[in-house]
Amino acid sequence: MRCAARSERQPTTEIVKPVEPGAGDPRFHGRRHGRRLRTSQQQLLDTALPAIAIGPDDAARCAAPAALFGGTVDDLWLEIGFGAGEHLAEQAARHPAIGFIGAEPFVNGVARLLAQIEARGLANIRILADDVRPLLADLPPACLGRVFILFPDPWPKARHRQRRIVNRANLDCLAHAMRPGAELRLATDDGNYLCWMLRELLAHPQFEWTARRAEDWRSRPADGAGTRYEAKNRSGGFGPVYLNFVRRA
Repeated sequence: MRCAARSERQPTTEIVKPVEPGAGDPRFHGRRHGRRLRTSQQQLLDTALPAIAIGPDDAARCAAPAALFGGTVDDLWLEIGFGAGEHLAEQAARHPAIGFIGAEPFVNGVARLLAQIEARGLANIRILADDVRPLLADLPPACLGRVFILFPDPWPKARHRQRRIVNRANLDCLAHAMRPGAELRLATDDGNYLCWMLRELLAHPQFEWTARRAEDWRSRPADGAGTRYEAKNRSGGFGPVYLNFVRRA
């Protein structure tokens, strides 16, 4: 079974109309480059990345994660949009028997993660330095044990909300790729995006919210890892909110 990413483009108009969650925009709109890379960062991209890079065409290999990591791993976890890689590197260090795929199209963030991989001697990370959606659409069933989507771009303007990574099409792909009981962990500090996430996830028949009390979404999971981005609370609002969903059996 192949999960095809479904999306429709909305017509461009001068009047901004409300956008319903679910459709998504098939084009990639995020940044791929930031400040000029230092020589050492460029060297990592040239020499270290090719050895651990995967592409959208490698989705089928996720059915046997050990093949991706040159040995035995107990499970396969995915982080979508790892930013500077702080959370991903810390999780990989804490769970050496887990294979991690990190997806991030922002080259500067990829370079920073590569520096952490080298400094900490991490052998259980593979990097997709590109848009994650083509990979999601082709992942084999029940291959993922955990997925992280932490502080994704909220695309706050109404006309840009189709670009949000949390939408029905992508959740359908994740539901296909996650095994029953697998965790989907999300975080945001944007109130509007929080409402959007809850609306999308609570309406999806394959995901169940595990929160039973306010503390469950106000506090980072006990085994989570903080980042500098998280600490900044860029939205200036009430601060980070953490959502934990599980894939229904």
